Amino acid sequence: MKKLLVILGPTGVGKTNLSIEIAQYLKSPIISSDSRQIFKGMTIGTDAPTSEQLEKVTHYFISKIAIDEYFSASQFEDEARELLTQLHLHHDCIVMSGGSMLYIDAVTKGIDDVPDIDPTLRKQLTDLYEEEGIDPIRQ
Repeated sequence: MKKLLVILGPTGVGKTNLSIEIAQYLKSPIISSDSRQIFKGMTIGTDAPTSEQLEKVTHYFISKIAIDEYFSASQFEDEARELLTQLHLHHDCIVMSGGSMLYIDAVTKGIDDVPDIDPTLRKQLTDLYEEEGIDPIRQ
């Protein structure tokens, strides 16, 4: 039976070190379930793994996308589940570590099938907010 071991908790409590120790023991990679560490350059306030820690065990979803790119929990669910399928071909147990419960729930329980927001509408509303503030959007 293939398994997913989830290590979760708030920032700065030692999840990274613990997950690395367990992953080394299991010969498993680590899937990060941190909604901020997925962005490149988000090292402040996230307690992201150091380069030395990243060298010890293969990590996924660390510094994966640019800070200005859109990424949702639904995308994480799809990508992480596909990755798990591939990783389970070679590993009986995969370690997932992080503090973003929405990401963890998306993978372990599934997320509601909500349609993606139209990118044109998103841009129009973002532009309106930047030009006129929140009041026109509320109305």
